[in-house]
Amino acid sequence: MSAAAEVPFKVSVQEEELELLRKKLELTRFPDELDEAEWEYGVPLADLRRLVARWKDGFDWRKSEAEINALPQFTRDIEVEGFGTLNIHYVHQKSDVENAVPLLFVHGWPGHFLEVRKLLPLLTNGPAEQPSFHVVALSLPGFGFSEAPRKKGFASKQYAEVANKLMLSLGYDKYVVQGGDWGHYIAGYVATHYAHKHMVGWLSNYPLAPPPTFRKFPRLYVQHLVTPYSAREKQGLERMRDFRSKGSGYSNEQATRPQTLGYSLADSPAGLLAWIYEKLVSWTDGYRWEDDEVLEWVSVYWFSRAGPAASLRIYKENTDGLEKMADEDVEWTSIPLGYAYFPKEINQVPRVWLRTLGRVVFESEHEHGGHFAAHEHPEELADDIRRMFGKGGPGYGVVPGRTGYAAGHA
Repeated sequence: MSAAAEVPFKVSVQEEELELLRKKLELTRFPDELDEAEWEYGVPLADLRRLVARWKDGFDWRKSEAEINALPQFTRDIEVEGFGTLNIHYVHQKSDVENAVPLLFVHGWPGHFLEVRKLLPLLTNGPAEQPSFHVVALSLPGFGFSEAPRKKGFASKQYAEVANKLMLSLGYDKYVVQGGDWGHYIAGYVATHYAHKHMVGWLSNYPLAPPPTFRKFPRLYVQHLVTPYSAREKQGLERMRDFRSKGSGYSNEQATRPQTLGYSLADSPAGLLAWIYEKLVSWTDGYRWEDDEVLEWVSVYWFSRAGPAASLRIYKENTDGLEKMADEDVEWTSIPLGYAYFPKEINQVPRVWLRTLGRVVFESEHEHGGHFAAHEHPEELADDIRRMFGKGGPGYGVVPGRTGYAAGHA
Protein backbone atom coordinates (compact mmCIF):
# COMPACT_ATOMS: atom_id res chain seq x y z
CA MET A 1 0.00 0.00 0.00
CA SER A 2 1.45 3.37 -0.93
CA ALA A 3 1.52 5.64 2.10
CA ALA A 4 0.60 9.30 1.72
CA ALA A 5 2.58 11.82 3.68
CA GLU A 6 1.66 12.53 7.29
CA VAL A 7 0.90 16.20 7.92
CA PRO A 8 1.00 17.74 11.42
CA PHE A 9 -2.36 19.25 12.34
CA LYS A 10 -3.52 22.01 14.66
CA VAL A 11 -7.12 23.03 15.25
CA SER A 12 -7.54 26.64 14.15
CA VAL A 13 -11.09 27.98 14.05
CA GLN A 14 -11.36 31.26 12.18
CA GLU A 15 -12.46 34.30 14.17
CA GLU A 16 -15.43 34.84 11.84
CA GLU A 17 -16.67 31.33 12.73
CA LEU A 18 -16.54 32.19 16.41
CA GLU A 19 -18.41 35.43 15.77
CA LEU A 20 -21.07 33.60 13.76
CA LEU A 21 -21.52 31.17 16.63
CA ARG A 22 -21.96 34.04 19.08
CA LYS A 23 -24.57 35.66 16.84
CA LYS A 24 -26.52 32.44 16.46
CA LEU A 25 -26.47 31.87 20.22
CA GLU A 26 -27.64 35.45 20.77
CA LEU A 27 -30.64 34.79 18.49
CA THR A 28 -31.63 31.50 20.14
CA ARG A 29 -35.40 31.16 20.51
CA PHE A 30 -36.13 28.80 23.38
CA PRO A 31 -39.29 26.65 23.55
CA ASP A 32 -41.71 26.68 26.43
CA GLU A 33 -41.64 23.96 29.07
CA LEU A 34 -44.23 22.17 31.16
CA ASP A 35 -44.25 22.71 34.90
CA GLU A 36 -42.11 20.17 36.77
CA ALA A 37 -41.08 18.49 33.49
CA GLU A 38 -37.45 18.09 34.58
CA TRP A 39 -35.79 15.33 32.44
CA GLU A 40 -39.00 13.43 31.65
CA TYR A 41 -39.51 15.35 28.41
CA GLY A 42 -35.87 15.85 27.50
CA VAL A 43 -33.25 18.45 28.39
CA PRO A 44 -34.59 20.86 31.03
CA LEU A 45 -35.01 24.42 29.80
CA ALA A 46 -32.98 25.82 32.69
CA ASP A 47 -30.01 23.63 31.77
CA LEU A 48 -30.04 24.71 28.16
CA ARG A 49 -30.47 28.40 28.99
CA ARG A 50 -27.47 28.19 31.31
CA LEU A 51 -25.30 26.35 28.78
CA VAL A 52 -26.23 28.65 25.89
CA ALA A 53 -25.44 31.72 27.99
CA ARG A 54 -22.09 30.23 28.98
CA TRP A 55 -21.27 29.25 25.40
CA LYS A 56 -22.06 32.75 24.20
CA ASP A 57 -20.33 34.86 26.83
CA GLY A 58 -18.13 32.76 29.10
CA PHE A 59 -16.72 29.69 27.39
CA ASP A 60 -13.18 30.26 26.08
CA TRP A 61 -12.81 28.24 22.89
CA ARG A 62 -9.26 29.52 22.37
CA LYS A 63 -8.25 27.99 25.70
CA SER A 64 -9.80 24.66 24.69
CA GLU A 65 -8.23 24.92 21.26
CA ALA A 66 -4.77 25.36 22.79
CA GLU A 67 -5.31 22.36 25.09
CA ILE A 68 -6.50 20.22 22.18
CA ASN A 69 -3.47 21.31 20.17
CA ALA A 70 -1.19 19.99 22.90
CA LEU A 71 -2.13 16.54 21.57
CA PRO A 72 0.03 15.14 18.73
CA GLN A 73 -2.41 15.46 15.83
CA PHE A 74 -1.95 14.69 12.18
CA THR A 75 -3.80 14.21 8.92
CA ARG A 76 -3.13 11.77 6.14
CA ASP A 77 -4.81 10.92 2.85
CA ILE A 78 -6.34 7.43 2.79
CA GLU A 79 -7.50 5.90 -0.47
CA VAL A 80 -10.82 4.09 -0.02
CA GLU A 81 -11.84 1.65 -2.72
CA GLY A 82 -14.74 3.11 -4.69
CA PHE A 83 -14.78 6.36 -2.72
CA GLY A 84 -11.57 8.10 -3.70
CA THR A 85 -9.24 9.73 -1.22
CA LEU A 86 -10.31 10.96 2.21
CA ASN A 87 -8.15 13.17 4.39
CA ILE A 88 -8.21 11.56 7.84
CA HIS A 89 -7.43 13.30 11.12
CA TYR A 90 -5.94 11.39 14.03
CA VAL A 91 -4.03 11.59 17.27
CA HIS A 92 -0.85 9.51 17.42
CA GLN A 93 0.70 9.40 20.88
CA LYS A 94 3.79 7.20 20.91
CA SER A 95 5.25 5.69 24.05
CA ASP A 96 8.90 6.06 24.96
CA VAL A 97 8.95 2.26 25.12
CA GLU A 98 10.12 1.14 21.69
CA ASN A 99 8.30 -2.21 21.95
CA ALA A 100 4.99 -0.65 22.96
CA VAL A 101 1.86 -2.35 21.64
CA PRO A 102 0.14 -0.46 18.79
CA LEU A 103 -3.44 0.28 19.86
CA LEU A 104 -6.16 1.83 17.72
CA PHE A 105 -8.85 3.67 19.72
CA VAL A 106 -12.16 4.11 17.88
CA HIS A 107 -14.85 6.49 19.11
CA GLY A 108 -18.58 6.46 18.39
CA TRP A 109 -21.45 8.96 18.32
CA PRO A 110 -21.85 11.43 19.96
CA GLY A 111 -18.20 10.97 20.82
CA HIS A 112 -15.08 12.04 18.98
CA PHE A 113 -11.30 11.74 19.12
CA LEU A 114 -11.08 13.65 22.42
CA GLU A 115 -12.52 10.65 24.24
CA VAL A 116 -9.02 9.18 24.18
CA ARG A 117 -7.41 12.17 25.90
CA LYS A 118 -7.57 10.89 29.49
CA LEU A 119 -6.27 7.46 28.42
CA LEU A 120 -3.13 8.73 26.72
CA PRO A 121 -0.90 9.34 29.76
CA LEU A 122 -2.12 6.13 31.38
CA LEU A 123 -1.31 3.93 28.39
CA THR A 124 1.79 5.59 26.96
CA ASN A 125 3.69 6.69 30.07
CA GLY A 126 3.09 4.18 32.85
CA PRO A 127 5.58 2.52 35.22
CA ALA A 128 8.05 0.00 33.81
CA GLU A 129 6.18 -2.97 35.25
CA GLN A 130 3.07 -2.11 33.22
CA PRO A 131 2.72 -2.53 29.45
CA SER A 132 2.90 0.57 27.28
CA PHE A 133 1.06 1.35 24.08
CA HIS A 134 1.49 3.47 20.98
CA VAL A 135 -2.03 4.94 20.80
CA VAL A 136 -3.75 6.02 17.58
CA ALA A 137 -7.18 7.67 17.80
CA LEU A 138 -8.72 8.61 14.48
CA SER A 139 -11.59 10.93 13.77
CA LEU A 140 -13.96 8.70 11.83
CA PRO A 141 -14.81 9.97 8.33
CA GLY A 142 -17.43 12.70 8.75
CA PHE A 143 -16.49 13.31 12.39
CA GLY A 144 -14.21 15.90 13.95
CA PHE A 145 -11.56 17.06 11.55
CA SER A 146 -11.66 14.15 9.10
CA GLU A 147 -13.07 14.59 5.63
CA ALA A 148 -16.53 13.11 5.02
CA PRO A 149 -17.36 10.77 2.13
CA ARG A 150 -19.32 12.37 -0.70
CA LYS A 151 -20.99 9.24 -2.06
CA LYS A 152 -23.73 7.02 -0.65
CA GLY A 153 -22.88 3.56 0.63
CA PHE A 154 -19.87 4.35 2.82
CA ALA A 155 -20.50 1.63 5.40
CA SER A 156 -18.91 -1.16 7.43
CA LYS A 157 -16.30 -2.30 4.94
CA GLN A 158 -15.17 1.25 4.23
CA TYR A 159 -14.78 2.24 7.88
CA ALA A 160 -12.72 -0.90 8.41
CA GLU A 161 -10.61 -0.11 5.37
CA VAL A 162 -9.84 3.41 6.62
CA ALA A 163 -8.92 2.19 10.10
CA ASN A 164 -6.69 -0.60 8.85
CA LYS A 165 -4.95 1.49 6.21
CA LEU A 166 -4.25 4.21 8.74
CA MET A 167 -2.51 1.75 11.08
CA LEU A 168 -0.51 0.25 8.21
CA SER A 169 0.54 3.70 7.04
CA LEU A 170 1.96 4.36 10.50
CA GLY A 171 4.09 1.24 10.30
CA TYR A 172 1.87 -0.94 12.49
CA ASP A 173 1.44 -4.11 10.48
CA LYS A 174 -0.24 -5.76 13.48
CA TYR A 175 -2.21 -3.98 16.17
CA VAL A 176 -4.99 -4.23 18.74
CA VAL A 177 -8.23 -2.21 18.91
CA GLN A 178 -10.29 -0.67 21.70
CA GLY A 179 -13.66 1.00 21.26
CA GLY A 180 -17.25 1.41 22.37
CA ASP A 181 -20.45 2.44 20.61
CA TRP A 182 -19.65 2.63 16.88
CA GLY A 183 -16.06 1.88 17.84
CA HIS A 184 -17.29 -1.55 18.95
CA TYR A 185 -18.96 -2.18 15.61
CA ILE A 186 -16.04 -0.86 13.60
CA ALA A 187 -13.64 -3.06 15.56
CA GLY A 188 -15.86 -5.95 14.55
CA TYR A 189 -15.72 -4.84 10.92
CA VAL A 190 -11.92 -4.58 11.08
CA ALA A 191 -11.73 -8.06 12.59
CA THR A 192 -14.03 -9.42 9.90
CA HIS A 193 -11.78 -8.19 7.10
CA TYR A 194 -8.31 -8.07 8.66
CA ALA A 195 -8.18 -10.41 11.69
CA HIS A 196 -4.84 -12.19 12.24
CA LYS A 197 -3.23 -10.60 9.20
CA HIS A 198 -3.30 -7.17 10.83
CA MET A 199 -5.75 -6.89 13.74
CA VAL A 200 -4.74 -9.32 16.46
CA GLY A 201 -6.75 -8.33 19.55
CA TRP A 202 -9.85 -6.43 20.58
CA LEU A 203 -11.23 -5.03 23.83
CA SER A 204 -14.78 -3.64 23.76
CA ASN A 205 -16.61 -1.66 26.41
CA TYR A 206 -19.92 -2.08 24.56
CA PRO A 207 -21.31 -5.53 25.44
CA LEU A 208 -23.69 -5.92 22.53
CA ALA A 209 -24.10 -8.87 20.18
CA PRO A 210 -26.98 -10.83 18.66
CA PRO A 211 -28.37 -13.87 20.47
CA PRO A 212 -27.05 -17.22 19.26
CA THR A 213 -29.12 -19.13 16.73
CA PHE A 214 -29.23 -22.90 16.44
CA ARG A 215 -28.17 -22.80 12.80
CA LYS A 216 -25.05 -20.70 13.32
CA PHE A 217 -24.08 -21.41 16.95
CA PRO A 218 -25.80 -24.61 18.08
CA ARG A 219 -23.70 -25.08 21.23
CA LEU A 220 -24.17 -21.48 22.32
CA TYR A 221 -27.85 -21.69 21.48
CA VAL A 222 -28.35 -24.66 23.81
CA GLN A 223 -26.19 -23.03 26.48
CA HIS A 224 -28.34 -19.93 26.21
CA LEU A 225 -31.51 -21.97 26.70
CA VAL A 226 -30.33 -23.83 29.78
CA THR A 227 -28.22 -21.20 31.56
CA PRO A 228 -30.11 -18.82 33.87
CA TYR A 229 -29.22 -15.16 33.60
CA SER A 230 -27.24 -13.66 36.48
CA ALA A 231 -28.68 -10.76 38.44
CA ARG A 232 -26.37 -8.38 36.61
CA GLU A 233 -27.35 -9.78 33.22
CA LYS A 234 -31.02 -9.31 34.10
CA GLN A 235 -30.32 -5.72 35.10
CA GLY A 236 -28.45 -5.14 31.84
CA LEU A 237 -31.30 -6.52 29.75
CA GLU A 238 -33.81 -4.40 31.65
CA ARG A 239 -31.73 -1.28 31.11
CA MET A 240 -31.41 -2.09 27.41
CA ARG A 241 -35.16 -2.63 27.04
CA ASP A 242 -35.83 0.64 28.84
CA PHE A 243 -33.36 2.47 26.63
CA ARG A 244 -34.80 1.04 23.44
CA SER A 245 -38.38 1.86 24.39
CA LYS A 246 -37.74 5.33 25.82
CA GLY A 247 -34.36 6.59 24.67
CA SER A 248 -33.55 5.35 21.17
CA GLY A 249 -35.73 7.59 19.02
CA TYR A 250 -32.65 9.60 18.03
CA SER A 251 -31.15 6.46 16.48
CA ASN A 252 -34.21 5.74 14.33
CA GLU A 253 -34.21 9.30 13.03
CA GLN A 254 -30.49 9.28 12.27
CA ALA A 255 -30.76 5.88 10.58
CA THR A 256 -33.66 6.87 8.34
CA ARG A 257 -33.70 10.66 7.74
CA PRO A 258 -30.29 12.03 8.76
CA GLN A 259 -30.41 14.83 6.22
CA THR A 260 -33.68 16.21 7.59
CA LEU A 261 -32.32 16.29 11.11
CA GLY A 262 -29.03 17.66 9.83
CA TYR A 263 -30.51 21.00 8.79
CA SER A 264 -31.38 21.79 12.39
CA LEU A 265 -28.09 20.60 13.88
CA ALA A 266 -26.03 22.43 11.26
CA ASP A 267 -27.91 25.72 11.70
CA SER A 268 -28.74 25.88 15.41
CA PRO A 269 -25.94 25.57 17.96
CA ALA A 270 -28.57 25.44 20.73
CA GLY A 271 -30.28 22.55 18.97
CA LEU A 272 -26.99 20.70 18.53
CA LEU A 273 -26.15 21.33 22.17
CA ALA A 274 -29.47 19.91 23.38
CA TRP A 275 -29.22 16.89 21.06
CA ILE A 276 -25.80 15.89 22.40
CA TYR A 277 -26.08 17.10 26.01
CA GLU A 278 -29.07 14.81 26.53
CA LYS A 279 -26.91 11.79 25.73
CA LEU A 280 -23.91 12.96 27.75
CA VAL A 281 -26.07 13.15 30.86
CA SER A 282 -28.44 10.22 30.42
CA TRP A 283 -25.84 7.73 29.16
CA THR A 284 -23.35 8.28 31.99
CA ASP A 285 -23.37 7.02 35.55
CA GLY A 286 -23.78 10.15 37.62
CA TYR A 287 -20.75 11.75 35.97
CA ARG A 288 -20.49 15.41 37.03
CA TRP A 289 -20.16 17.27 33.75
CA GLU A 290 -18.65 20.73 34.02
CA ASP A 291 -20.36 23.22 31.74
CA ASP A 292 -17.15 24.03 29.86
CA GLU A 293 -16.47 20.31 29.47
CA VAL A 294 -19.84 19.89 27.74
CA LEU A 295 -19.29 22.98 25.59
CA GLU A 296 -15.87 21.83 24.42
CA TRP A 297 -17.33 18.44 23.53
CA VAL A 298 -20.17 19.98 21.51
CA SER A 299 -17.91 22.64 19.96
CA VAL A 300 -15.88 19.90 18.28
CA TYR A 301 -19.09 18.94 16.47
CA TRP A 302 -20.02 22.55 15.70
CA PHE A 303 -16.58 23.36 14.25
CA SER A 304 -16.07 19.96 12.64
CA ARG A 305 -14.68 19.84 9.14
CA ALA A 306 -17.84 18.52 7.46
CA GLY A 307 -20.34 19.96 9.95
CA PRO A 308 -22.40 18.08 12.53
CA ALA A 309 -24.87 16.60 10.03
CA ALA A 310 -22.19 14.40 8.43
CA SER A 311 -21.71 12.39 11.63
CA LEU A 312 -25.32 11.19 11.58
CA ARG A 313 -25.02 9.22 8.35
CA ILE A 314 -23.08 6.38 9.95
CA TYR A 315 -26.42 5.19 11.35
CA LYS A 316 -28.14 5.01 7.97
CA GLU A 317 -25.24 3.60 5.98
CA ASN A 318 -24.44 0.80 8.44
CA THR A 319 -28.05 -0.32 8.85
CA ASP A 320 -29.33 0.29 5.31
CA GLY A 321 -31.88 2.62 6.85
CA LEU A 322 -32.83 0.11 9.58
CA GLU A 323 -33.22 -2.72 7.08
CA LYS A 324 -30.54 -4.69 8.93
CA MET A 325 -28.70 -4.75 12.25
CA ALA A 326 -25.48 -2.77 12.47
CA ASP A 327 -23.51 -5.91 13.36
CA GLU A 328 -25.06 -8.10 10.66
CA ASP A 329 -21.85 -8.01 8.59
CA VAL A 330 -19.58 -8.85 11.53
CA GLU A 331 -18.18 -12.39 11.39
CA TRP A 332 -16.99 -14.50 14.31
CA THR A 333 -13.26 -14.09 14.93
CA SER A 334 -10.74 -16.23 16.74
CA ILE A 335 -8.44 -13.38 17.74
CA PRO A 336 -8.49 -12.59 21.49
CA LEU A 337 -11.63 -10.64 22.36
CA GLY A 338 -12.31 -8.95 25.69
CA TYR A 339 -15.22 -7.09 27.27
CA ALA A 340 -15.32 -4.44 29.97
CA TYR A 341 -18.73 -4.17 31.64
CA PHE A 342 -19.83 -0.80 32.99
CA PRO A 343 -23.23 -0.95 34.73
CA LYS A 344 -24.90 2.09 33.12
CA GLU A 345 -24.02 1.15 29.55
CA ILE A 346 -27.14 1.65 27.42
CA ASN A 347 -26.93 -1.72 25.62
CA GLN A 348 -26.01 -4.86 27.55
CA VAL A 349 -26.71 -8.46 26.64
CA PRO A 350 -26.03 -11.76 28.45
CA ARG A 351 -22.48 -12.98 28.27
CA VAL A 352 -23.27 -16.04 26.18
CA TRP A 353 -24.55 -13.75 23.42
CA LEU A 354 -21.16 -12.03 23.24
CA ARG A 355 -19.55 -15.31 22.21
CA THR A 356 -21.31 -14.95 18.84
CA LEU A 357 -18.75 -12.26 17.91
CA GLY A 358 -15.55 -14.01 18.80
CA ARG A 359 -13.28 -15.95 21.15
CA VAL A 360 -13.85 -14.17 24.44
CA VAL A 361 -10.76 -14.47 26.63
CA PHE A 362 -11.10 -11.52 29.01
CA GLU A 363 -13.97 -9.98 30.97
CA SER A 364 -14.10 -7.36 33.70
CA GLU A 365 -16.97 -5.97 35.73
CA HIS A 366 -17.02 -2.47 37.17
CA GLU A 367 -19.16 -1.02 39.92
CA HIS A 368 -19.60 2.38 38.26
CA GLY A 369 -19.53 3.83 34.79
CA GLY A 370 -21.61 4.24 31.68
CA HIS A 371 -21.38 4.68 27.94
CA PHE A 372 -18.34 6.96 27.78
CA ALA A 373 -15.99 4.76 29.81
CA ALA A 374 -12.77 6.31 28.49
CA HIS A 375 -13.97 9.71 29.69
CA GLU A 376 -15.85 8.70 32.85
CA HIS A 377 -13.46 6.09 34.25
CA PRO A 378 -10.22 6.19 32.24
CA GLU A 379 -8.16 4.55 35.00
CA GLU A 380 -10.41 1.50 35.08
CA LEU A 381 -10.53 1.12 31.30
CA ALA A 382 -6.78 1.59 31.01
CA ASP A 383 -6.30 -1.09 33.66
CA ASP A 384 -8.47 -3.47 31.63
CA ILE A 385 -6.37 -2.81 28.54
CA ARG A 386 -3.16 -3.43 30.47
CA ARG A 387 -4.48 -6.60 32.11
CA MET A 388 -5.66 -8.03 28.81
CA PHE A 389 -2.50 -7.29 26.82
CA GLY A 390 0.11 -7.22 29.57
CA LYS A 391 2.16 -10.04 31.10
CA GLY A 392 -0.07 -12.84 32.30
CA GLY A 393 -3.01 -11.57 30.25
CA PRO A 394 -4.72 -13.59 27.52
CA GLY A 395 -3.64 -11.10 24.87
CA TYR A 396 -0.01 -10.83 25.93
CA GLY A 397 2.39 -11.06 23.00
CA VAL A 398 -0.25 -10.98 20.26
CA VAL A 399 1.78 -8.36 18.37
CA PRO A 400 5.06 -10.08 17.38
CA GLY A 401 8.09 -8.21 18.70
CA ARG A 402 5.98 -5.71 20.65
CA THR A 403 5.32 -6.94 24.17
CA GLY A 404 4.69 -3.47 25.60
CA TYR A 405 7.72 -3.61 27.91
CA ALA A 406 11.20 -2.14 27.76
CA ALA A 407 14.16 -4.48 27.51
CA GLY A 408 14.67 -6.25 30.82
CA HIS A 409 10.99 -6.02 31.79
CA ALA A 410 9.37 -8.21 29.10
